Amino acid sequence: MPNSNACSENMPNSNAVTSILHDLYPDADCALEHRRAHELLFATIMSAQTTDANVNRVTETLFQKYRSVRDFAEADPEIFSQEIRTTGFFRNKTKSVLGAANMLVDEFGGDVPDTMEDLVKLPGVARKTANVVLGTFFGKPLGVVVDTHVKRLAYRIGFTTHTDPVKIEKDLMDAFPRDEWIFMGHALILHGRAVCEARKPKCDECALVALCEKNGVA
Repeated sequence: MPNSNACSENMPNSNAVTSILHDLYPDADCALEHRRAHELLFATIMSAQTTDANVNRVTETLFQKYRSVRDFAEADPEIFSQEIRTTGFFRNKTKSVLGAANMLVDEFGGDVPDTMEDLVKLPGVARKTANVVLGTFFGKPLGVVVDTHVKRLAYRIGFTTHTDPVKIEKDLMDAFPRDEWIFMGHALILHGRAVCEARKPKCDECALVALCEKNGVA
């Protein structure tokens, strides 16, 4: 996906950024606990506007009760909404998770599809969620996960001037080779949580500071 914005002569050295992040986070991976594709899918849907740690606390018991996609599809919406209440926006998330489960049963034989085209048909699933599932579970680098951390770091470091997640993703896909797309999404998220915080980035502790265009300017 070519993008002229990502080809600016002022763009930071993506190879240097990649090397540093590999040193900092060699085992970077998705923090959402899961064993099956549908667990990762539903956990990612529930992770919107909350922390992965919070979702993991909820799914620790949720995934014991609802073991299959059909279990989710047959769940009582009122009971389910209370079970995931602490994730926030629980009614909308209930509609998305149970709606996705029903579509998986009705149209995909209860299996989570491994294509972007099919995943984004599911309720509550856009490119970010689809990229999490495709990259983390299926090992398919079809894009870069762009959450709030990645969005912030991509702008601060200088890989994008956009605010739209789809345009940011295209810029990152242009900046990094395909075999780094899965890693970069996870590593940028980890760095955003640990160092490049939204309100008060720890620039004096940041290994990327020499490569950072904004140096902490939001």
